Amino acid sequence: MFRFKTKQKIFQVGTVKFGGNRGENPVVLIGSIFYKGHKIVEDERKGVFDKEAAEKLINEQDELSDKSGIPAILDVVGLSEEAIRRYIDFIADITDKPFLIDSSNPQTKIAGIKYAKEIGLERKIIYNSVSEVSKDIEFKAIAETNINSAVILAYTRNVVSSRARVEVVEKLLSRAEKIGVTKPLIDTFVIDIPSLGAACKATIEIKNRYGLPCGCGAHNAVATWVGVKKLFGKDGRKASIVAANIMPVIMCSDFVLYGPVEDCKYMFPAVYAIESTYRYSYRFGDFLEI
Repeated sequence: MFRFKTKQKIFQVGTVKFGGNRGENPVVLIGSIFYKGHKIVEDERKGVFDKEAAEKLINEQDELSDKSGIPAILDVVGLSEEAIRRYIDFIADITDKPFLIDSSNPQTKIAGIKYAKEIGLERKIIYNSVSEVSKDIEFKAIAETNINSAVILAYTRNVVSSRARVEVVEKLLSRAEKIGVTKPLIDTFVIDIPSLGAACKATIEIKNRYGLPCGCGAHNAVATWVGVKKLFGKDGRKASIVAANIMPVIMCSDFVLYGPVEDCKYMFPAVYAIESTYRYSYRFGDFLEI
């Protein structure tokens, strides 16, 4: 297994720890809920959804987390300000774990963190995410709401370059620190299959240089691979998604946004096998220093 010479930073958000050398703390698995096209959502604009089905999915992920010892949290995706507030109320009632606030619309995310601040949840919220293309209003809102944890997305047009990702992170870290983000989580940016390798290499480079917790949305590698289902069928596509999510776990990632929360039944057993291997290596001091 790998061990970094650079001291690794460990951030605790709510009850969940991110970071460290592999085997020191388990990887955090993050399942997405209320995402665009999610079957449990009846009205994406108003945030109307099947509460029974949503609770069942959350409980399934939590049960697998308890069974495996692998921390699990949610990436809560909203398509409107009204929807994100409804989702936050529901998630806060169901679980005491931290969660990510996510949207393709910056105004929706801003509304989400402002509402979280109003109801006293700002220390359980992770803003997902800020990047080089994020607008000033996002940084201002994070500062005003005292959100101290955010995903720093190493977005780059050069998708196959790990170095480009490191350069993006270098630029964003000081800006994030100025707005009070003391617990940055670095997303090394996966958009397709070619970018997955670069993202994993960037994880090692960033942890080696800064010691910061890193991860990625590895499922994007297969979600954008239009030919995989035709090539291998439905089961083959699912196997590809699991494999893509496992790669960053092996390559030292501290968290993985594994995609739809429904996939928890595939992800936890797969990651548990890798985590068990790393725990034994860590216990016996069988390291490869990098």
